[in-house]
Order: sequence, then structure tokens, then C-alpha cells
Amino acid sequence: MQYLLGKVAIVTGASTGMGEAIAVALAEEGAALALVARSAERLEKAAARVRQIGNDVLVFPGDVADRAFARQVVEVVVGRFGRLDLLVNNAGTNTAHRNLADTPVADWRRVLETNLTGAFLFTRYALPPMRKARKGLIVNISSGAGLAPSGPAGVAYSASKHGIHSLTGSINAEERRHGIRACVIAPGETDTPNLDLRPLVPDKAARAAMLRPEDIANAVRYVATQPDHVSVDLLVISPTARRNYQADYERYVAEGHTNVPLD
Repeated sequence: MQYLLGKVAIVTGASTGMGEAIAVALAEEGAALALVARSAERLEKAAARVRQIGNDVLVFPGDVADRAFARQVVEVVVGRFGRLDLLVNNAGTNTAHRNLADTPVADWRRVLETNLTGAFLFTRYALPPMRKARKGLIVNISSGAGLAPSGPAGVAYSASKHGIHSLTGSINAEERRHGIRACVIAPGETDTPNLDLRPLVPDKAARAAMLRPEDIANAVRYVATQPDHVSVDLLVISPTARRNYQADYERYVAEGHTNVPLD
């Protein structure tokens, strides 16, 4: 049974990794999709996978932190399909320099803008059609770094993901009266292209022990297919084998990479 047949979803950061896997999972459940990401080329490849399943799909290359772009995406989607049932705020990035002492101010702003402001903007513009329908679901993809600050994840990323948890709580506090639910999903280490941004990139063996993008996609599938009277506020997913990635961080610090002049 396709539990999302006739429903419409927007997925940000949909061109690779978790976002692409989430898009495919929602398509398998019957949803029509709008896919958002920076890279038009990679976005088209993700959209091709959705089309193979037989679903309607729109693609929107652009920056989630661009207010006009976020508003346009929602307006076009509602204009085309007449509704918006599900928003998945998945777009995220990080920076190579991650400590307080070495994170460039520009990188701090870029990470916060993509990871947090983008989710705020898409949520803001998704609310009117969801309020009109008296129902809707917003799923925000966080991280273990959103539960506790993480040295390996970095100060900007940790701050942005803590903000995602707070944003989710605010949505539930303010919008449940309108029938709108929000869930934050906090995955542990997951083998995605974002790992290549780490100062010390995990090797193949380390990646094999991590979660896969499909694991997070199945979590979104679970939340999205619950009936309207069920709200999953928080879902934490971890690899069974807990890798000591803190050791990578300690090595990074010991090698003196954080001893750089302030910009």
C-alpha cells in the first residue's frame, strides 16, 4: 500500500545522500515531489530516480537560505498540485575548520544560513497552505550534534543543529492548534558525501560501520506515514557499532590545526 498516494512533499538537500534517499522513499509511498538543492545536474539525477518509480517531480536548483527562492518553491508547488502535505528540511553543510579558534566567520555564517535559516524559511512559507488544509507535517533532519555539542562536528554545525531542535519545538508549540505536526530526526554517523568535508576523512572501514542514507530515509518514511492524530516529536537513530570518532578530533587538535590567527 502506498500511504502517501495523492500527497505532495518538498525535500531540500535532495540531490545526494540522505536527501536523495528520502526522496526515493517518499516516492515509493506514492508522494508527488519537489526536490531542492544547489546542483542542478545532481538534482536531475535524483529526479530521474523518482520518475522511474512513476511519480510527478519538480526540481528547484537554488540556495535554501535565499528568502525569495524559498517562497517561490512553495508557491510553485502549491500552484501546481494545489496542496503541500510534507516538508523535509534536510539541506545541510559543514566547514573544514570547525573549532571556535579556527572557524572563519564566513564559514560560521554559511553553515548557519544553510542548516538553520533555510529550514526556517521553508517552514515559514509552508505554514499558510498547511494551515489552510488544517494539517501538515514538517520533518527536520538534525544530527547527534544537535543533542550534545560535538567537537568533531564543529561549533557551527553543532549550533545549527541545536537550533533545528528548537525550531521543531517552536513549530509544535505554535502550530499544533492548526493541525500541523513537526518531527526532528537525529541520526548518528551516516555515510554521506558530507563526510568528505571533515578535517580527517573516515576511511572505507569506518564508513562501513555507519548508518546509510536509506536508514534515515526509512525513518522519514515511518514518520510521514503515521496518521494525522499521531505526532513523532523526536527520533534518534544510531549505528549499532559506536566508532570512537572523538579520537579523530583529538588527533586533529594535537596536530595544531586549530592554532590559526583570527580573521
